[in-house]
Amino acid sequence: MYDNENQPSWWDRMKHTYRLVIMNNETFEEKGSYKLTLLNVYIVISTILVVFFVIVFCLVAYTPLRKYVPGYGDGNVDKKVLTLTQELETLEKEFNAQKAYADNFRKMLVGDVTTEEDIDQNIEPASPDSNLTISPSEDEQSLRKEIDLKDVGDAAKLGRATNLNARDVPLEQLFFLPPISGEISAEFMPDKKHYGVDILAPKNTAIKAVMDGYVFISDWTVETGNTIGIQHSNNIITFYKHNSALLKKTGSFVKAGEAVAIIGNTGTLSSGPHLHFELWHRGKPINPTAFIKF
Repeated sequence: MYDNENQPSWWDRMKHTYRLVIMNNETFEEKGSYKLTLLNVYIVISTILVVFFVIVFCLVAYTPLRKYVPGYGDGNVDKKVLTLTQELETLEKEFNAQKAYADNFRKMLVGDVTTEEDIDQNIEPASPDSNLTISPSEDEQSLRKEIDLKDVGDAAKLGRATNLNARDVPLEQLFFLPPISGEISAEFMPDKKHYGVDILAPKNTAIKAVMDGYVFISDWTVETGNTIGIQHSNNIITFYKHNSALLKKTGSFVKAGEAVAIIGNTGTLSSGPHLHFELWHRGKPINPTAFIKF
């Protein structure tokens, strides 16, 4: 025991020597003896803790384990995830646009479209006193500008840069060659979803392009069989359906009067050898007999 005057200081107690003896509990045989001080124990424990925290820090900072630590992530990984998300959204938009584009052409091929007459029947007439004017939105104005620029680019591609106003020429002022000469077996009947005319002609008759243009589809469909579609100037599209053979491929440029297919009887919507011919202007079906003499 120490009295108050001779009581050792804190530092002296830390350096005071102790002996750690390890012995057999049954035989009391001494197995080991170690001389220790509180200072040594403190240093050893502190060293172990420091080493432990250094190891944990290195594992978190320099190994993939860091992504499992809340609030601690890899900035590059976050950027990659953001980039992949943006690319996925872009691909989704492109896919939806391509799907809508394909659906529209499929509807044009099989005649599953909505005409102005169908729309007018579902719209109530406006009141004579109504002065409501709806101005196009900014997105619509931007889209119109893009379409105008696209029309200019297409016209230049077709070699008609000097005649860009041809798209505004009335159909009555344009000249169409007859695709074939023959008897019309089915008239243009949009109310019955028949958006063209059926023309009978001898077997192996060549079908000709009515105007210059580019072939944008040359393929087989279940409903219309071997079908070819041509994009002309002035926002005109023509379809030639139920052919036995197609003579032009997609992307080909054809001249007016050039053979593009052979008359046939393919497709589920055909009941005999004939040509189903359709004339479209600005996305609307037009009666071909008003402009072409078959």
